[in-house]
Amino acid sequence: MSDTIIIQQPTQTAQQLLVLHHGVGASAQNMVPLGRHLAAQFPNAFIVSVHAPYASNISQGGAQWFSVQGITDENRPERVAAAMPAFIHNLRYWQETSAVAASATAVLGFSQGAIMALEAAQAQAGLAARVVALSGRYAQLPVHAPEKTTLHFIHGKSDPVIHYAHCVAAAERLVALGADVTADVIPFLGHEINAETMDLVAERLAGHIPKHHWDEVLKAAPQ
Repeated sequence: MSDTIIIQQPTQTAQQLLVLHHGVGASAQNMVPLGRHLAAQFPNAFIVSVHAPYASNISQGGAQWFSVQGITDENRPERVAAAMPAFIHNLRYWQETSAVAASATAVLGFSQGAIMALEAAQAQAGLAARVVALSGRYAQLPVHAPEKTTLHFIHGKSDPVIHYAHCVAAAERLVALGADVTADVIPFLGHEINAETMDLVAERLAGHIPKHHWDEVLKAAPQ
């Protein structure tokens, strides 16, 4: 992953870690605009855009976590699972490099990057405090709510690649499981990250108080 880009590295101890993951056939460079936007909002955050480890077989010079050639709902979970150890190892590497704990880590992904981020939270508890899924989906709907992880879904209603119904179905399932989740479906947005999306990501990261924090406050309150 030598093409991974460190977008911001604070001179003082980093307070947060934001790890960005691009879509299939793209590169770390594609997530730099979002990373720079977030850097302006979070000046004490260590921000990195990860370049997926495998050469894309659908675009020259691009990268991927798993192939989408011949992809189906039946074989997608297997392909994601095969790539998951490398994904989690890379996330742990950036947590160690930045000296930021999982409790202050946000994992952001677009499209295939979102698939990997969502499934990572299912595969291993406590990987990150936040997962932001942009134009993404689960390989298969979750069976449990990730403990102490807030999930933010942002999806375009005009997305021609991954239908926004996947976002709605995931949010409904997660709410039923008791997860901490937000879901925003943006009218007229396609399979892309635009200025509105960037603003919304920053708003969700800065303004949403995690559900488990509220729960802890309520438990500590006098009865």
